[in-house]
Amino acid sequence: MNTEIKVGIFVIVCLLLLGVTVYYVGNEQWGSHVTRYKTYLRYAGGIGAGSEVLFGGIAVGRVKTVRAWDKDPTRIEILLDVKEGTPINRKSVAGLGAVSLMASPAVSITTGAQDAERLQPGEAIASQETVSIDDMTRKLAGIADSAESLIVQVQGELKEVAGPAKVLLANLNDATGPVNRAQIAAILSQVNNVLAKETPKLDQITDQVLQVTRDADAAIGKVGPLLQHTDAAVANVNQTVEQLRDPIRQDLAQLNATLEQARSLIATIQTGVRANDDDIRETVENLRLATENLDQLSDQVKQRPWSLVRIRQPKDRKAPH
Repeated sequence: MNTEIKVGIFVIVCLLLLGVTVYYVGNEQWGSHVTRYKTYLRYAGGIGAGSEVLFGGIAVGRVKTVRAWDKDPTRIEILLDVKEGTPINRKSVAGLGAVSLMASPAVSITTGAQDAERLQPGEAIASQETVSIDDMTRKLAGIADSAESLIVQVQGELKEVAGPAKVLLANLNDATGPVNRAQIAAILSQVNNVLAKETPKLDQITDQVLQVTRDADAAIGKVGPLLQHTDAAVANVNQTVEQLRDPIRQDLAQLNATLEQARSLIATIQTGVRANDDDIRETVENLRLATENLDQLSDQVKQRPWSLVRIRQPKDRKAPH
């Protein structure tokens, strides 16, 4: 047996050992100790059989099959072989993901919630769609178009604003020119002089205010006992009012009874007046006639007082010739 045959036999034996090792390791890791789940996406994003399955960023399995779903052709059915014991629950969400930007696409499953119920083997994992590169390209193209129109609009508005801005800057330059700065400096100097002159007066006013405050505190301290005496007087007044309340009520009751009697008497008088209304009117008329006769008699006595003594009226005197 030559050397070439020996080398060939050695290579074949090594390949057989490598195949057996790979098969054994794969069977131990992904074979009988895996649980199958499924999920559905509208965009697979390059996922294929053998792609990694990540649970919270940790590799926990492989993609078994990727195919169009026969019940809904618009969705992709993805079968997942996941390590047994992986805590996938009903709050977990599957989507497209990757460990890094340069890594191959993978199916990423979130950890969900601790109190959520665990999924049974064969159940579907809730999915979340991922924006595809084509969608991103279309959106970026739309944003670029909008940006161009926005830039044109902004340029037009900037041109409109540029004129007033230049005028504003010119006004600011005029306002902050040497003449105005000198005037402002003079005003500040005058203010400083006024403050320097008025500071003693302000200090004096402050001292007076403090003295007034002290006097007010002393007055308040003196008013305190007066307030206490006032409270006592108010309490005595309340007690007196309480004591006089019942007698006043009795007096008011008696006054009310008296008013009722007066009302009854007035009603009786009104009834009598109404019954003798005609007689009263006749009596009043006679009194009026008698009064008129007395007035006439009084006038006659005033004009002819001799009528009380003489029976005849004297003749009128003749005028002298």
